[in-house]
Amino acid sequence: MSRTPVDTGWFKSSRSTGSSDNCVEVRLLSRSVRVRDSKAPEDGVLSFGSAAWRNFLASLKA
Repeated sequence: MSRTPVDTGWFKSSRSTGSSDNCVEVRLLSRSVRVRDSKAPEDGVLSFGSAAWRNFLASLKA
C-alpha cells in the first residue's frame, strides 16, 4: 500500500496572535518539516527530518 503524499501548506501556530510579530510558519511534508519567518518568507527556509521535528516538539513539551 502506498502512502498519500502530505503537504499541509504553510500555517502559523494556533497560539500566534496578531499582536506578536515573532512568528514562524510551518509546512508539514511527507518526509520533512519546513520552517520560515512569517515576516520575511523570502529570506529562506529551514528543513528538518520528521524524526528531528518530533524530538524538537517533545523537548518543548518537557
